[in-house]
Amino acid sequence: MRQPFLFYILSFFIFTNYNGFDGGKWSVCCYFCMENTIKMDFRTPIQIPRSDIPITHSSQLLLLGSCFSGHIGGQLMLHKFRVEVNPFGFLYNPLSISRSIRRLLSAVPFTEAELVFHNGLYHSFMHHGQFSDIGKSGCLRKISDRFESAADAIRTTTLFLITFGTAHAYRWKESGEIVGNCHQIPADRFLPVRLSVNEIVEDWIEVIGSLKEENPGVRFLFTVSPVRHWKDGAHGNQLSKSILHLAIDSLQQCFPDDVRYFPAYELMMDELRDYRFYGSDMMHPSPLAVEYIWERFSETFFSEETRKVNAEWSQIRNGLDHRPLHPGTESFHIFKAQLLQKLELFAARHPEISCEEEKNLLQLK
Repeated sequence: MRQPFLFYILSFFIFTNYNGFDGGKWSVCCYFCMENTIKMDFRTPIQIPRSDIPITHSSQLLLLGSCFSGHIGGQLMLHKFRVEVNPFGFLYNPLSISRSIRRLLSAVPFTEAELVFHNGLYHSFMHHGQFSDIGKSGCLRKISDRFESAADAIRTTTLFLITFGTAHAYRWKESGEIVGNCHQIPADRFLPVRLSVNEIVEDWIEVIGSLKEENPGVRFLFTVSPVRHWKDGAHGNQLSKSILHLAIDSLQQCFPDDVRYFPAYELMMDELRDYRFYGSDMMHPSPLAVEYIWERFSETFFSEETRKVNAEWSQIRNGLDHRPLHPGTESFHIFKAQLLQKLELFAARHPEISCEEEKNLLQLK
């Protein structure tokens, strides 16, 4: 049994008083103290059990929600998973996210009548500003490109990864609809609301039911974005995040076999509780924090085999990203040939992963 540290300090003084100060004895005593001192952990580690929902390169994934879903989605894309990421752009409140799913299920294309004009741009209230454009046709083209792809994929999606950002939302006064983005239109044209737990749960029970009718085996993974919505105030942000947590917990109880939760919020708030892990705005996670959360995500949902495939692909991707100083040299041609051979062997071993785009790019270099 280890003794309190104070015990060893007192022992040292007794030792030196009886034996006189001696450098060698001092070293032995200090080593003895350090070896037997209780080790301190300056973190609060989050214990995450291995999920019963495995994610493989054969899984069809659809990510919707706040910018945190973009971070995880970006990592999944880098590692060659079959994934659609935010086909409406970043969406923050649960009702806008559920509305986007309903629209994908209906497969009804967007029209000019659904666009609004403000500050020289055409916008969609269901989309992030990245889809806005100076012309109607340009805006609709951006929307349609992503919408058609996601509408085709939604019925074969095996896992939805949904990130709720905030329970605060805005209603467009002219129609009463909850908007996904206000596009800097004057605030007096919207009605601010805070969604309740019941509103969110009732809405998502209906959406999950519709998706399960299309695909009975579909599963759902929810997260709460660790990004604080500071414009709601510190207390308002906490209330909002609490509503989201309670809503997801209720959905887990309603669908115990199909709904899971990943504690990205808790990882950021507790394990990474230091401003070193935030970006310059002190709100968004830094690249290092995203990398850490991705690693914990990998441990939770990937088998050892999937992690090996990821590691193998990372080595190939590093080669593909290489930018030579002298591309015309013989050594670079040998490098390309060896990399192409690795790519072809990888594709042969993993036929579920498409590598055609990378092969074409490599041959064009």
